Amino acid sequence: MPSDGPVLVFDGDCGFCTTSATWIAARWKGRERPEAVPWQRLGPGRLEQLGLCADDVARAAWWVEDGRRWGAHRAVARALKAAGGGWGLVGTLLLVPPGRQVAAVGYRIVARYRYRLPGGTPACRV
Repeated sequence: MPSDGPVLVFDGDCGFCTTSATWIAARWKGRERPEAVPWQRLGPGRLEQLGLCADDVARAAWWVEDGRRWGAHRAVARALKAAGGGWGLVGTLLLVPPGRQVAAVGYRIVARYRYRLPGGTPACRV
């Protein structure tokens, strides 16, 4: 179960999503590291505590921090920012124009075709 710190919620049934979340989580450093948690491991009560519902997590990844929620490309950008260094810079660039617009389109494309990406399975198809 995640702590009260930042949480990246992702689709644990999708191999591509799991690989991506594991990759970024390995780059988080420090004592107050965020947690990457598949939504399937969170019960309805914990999802509600995070301000999410089953429909939210079925559509996108989420970053939850200090009672605020960011979905889709913004969740990815926040997760990258949490890694700091060069990855943090990439995350910051994905939150401001024109990076934000590129990230939004990129996220939609990846989400739509994630079942075709490395680690993807038919379960990834939405």
